[in-house]
Amino acid sequence: MALPWALAVLSLLPLLDAQDPACAILKPAPVTNAMLERLSGKWFYIAAVFRHPEYNQSARQIQATFFYFTPNITEDVILLREYQTTGGQCVYNSSYLQVQRENGTLSRYEWGTEHFAYVLLTKDPKTFMFSYYPEDELNRGLSFYADKQEVTEEQLREFHEALKCMGLRETEILYTDGKKDLCGPLEKQHEEERKKENKGSQVDTELG
Repeated sequence: MALPWALAVLSLLPLLDAQDPACAILKPAPVTNAMLERLSGKWFYIAAVFRHPEYNQSARQIQATFFYFTPNITEDVILLREYQTTGGQCVYNSSYLQVQRENGTLSRYEWGTEHFAYVLLTKDPKTFMFSYYPEDELNRGLSFYADKQEVTEEQLREFHEALKCMGLRETEILYTDGKKDLCGPLEKQHEEERKKENKGSQVDTELG
């Protein structure tokens, strides 16, 4: 199943020229080291609008999702570790995202196709958004992420404003539900395994 942050094939043409100052966030900006550092860590997929029929259908099956971004600045890649609850079960996936610095996009390959998402940094450093296929009214999309499952009205307001700028409607929003998350135990198991691996590596180093 396609990941919720990259559910549309995008062209790399510039975004629509937004005259409203509130729409300035939609203009693409190059990916910088500071941007990658800001994206590093754990995030929750909160909500999205996807007009592409196939991706909209996939998004409707997602009950809850959280993930980890671990950027490698020198190689321009990001390790993605995603925990997705869908169909009443937890699905874990690990993959690498490619960073296109000049275009302001991240991408990944799926089924032989490269999928792109524009990075949109919000005013609040605890949230961010991805936009998809912004030039195509029939297939464009916007997804919203936060460092906590529960978000404030203020945080959501910026997402709603961006939707309006893209010509998307609030009635199209698909929300996730953190109460339906089933991946907590698996995440804890993975954390314990990593701690053991790190501890083992440290012991080996000391012995060496």
